[in-house]
Amino acid sequence: MLRNHDLVFLKHFSMVIGFLVFVTVVLLAFAGYMHTRLPIEANPAREAKIAERIAPLGSVYAGSTGAAAMAAAAEFAKKAAASQVAYGGSLDGSVIFGNLCTGCHTNGVSGAPKLEKSAWATRMSAGVPTLVQHAINGYKGPDGNQMPAKGGNPALTDAQVEATVKWMVGQLK
Repeated sequence: MLRNHDLVFLKHFSMVIGFLVFVTVVLLAFAGYMHTRLPIEANPAREAKIAERIAPLGSVYAGSTGAAAMAAAAEFAKKAAASQVAYGGSLDGSVIFGNLCTGCHTNGVSGAPKLEKSAWATRMSAGVPTLVQHAINGYKGPDGNQMPAKGGNPALTDAQVEATVKWMVGQLK
């Protein structure tokens, strides 16, 4: 049986709990409102993609200042291209063959000729310059065999491809 002072306590306690629930709801609503007012943090990767997408495609160079800027841009492009050359720019055909070409030319993948004279006999009749051009530009033979351009590594220079083809031909003799 509840006494009168117990009922008064429960009434006051319920009012305190109700007030605390009300304060909690108000604070949650205020926090939600403040969250929508904060600026969105910039994602650096997204910002870089946007900057790349809206960057101008070319530049206009005029006068002596423009000529100097054009020369500086050409020098920068040359250095950037040099840093992208495969295998440190090595012209050692055995190094390039060992790192790139051996995957197909050792196992005969996609009809790639192995380093055997019999496999290269018909190809050699076309001449080394033709073989070099096929290696640089890619080739699809009449029998379905395929040579991807630059062995599938676009970072190779034409000189590197030529050195590698000549090394391979030298290994056949």
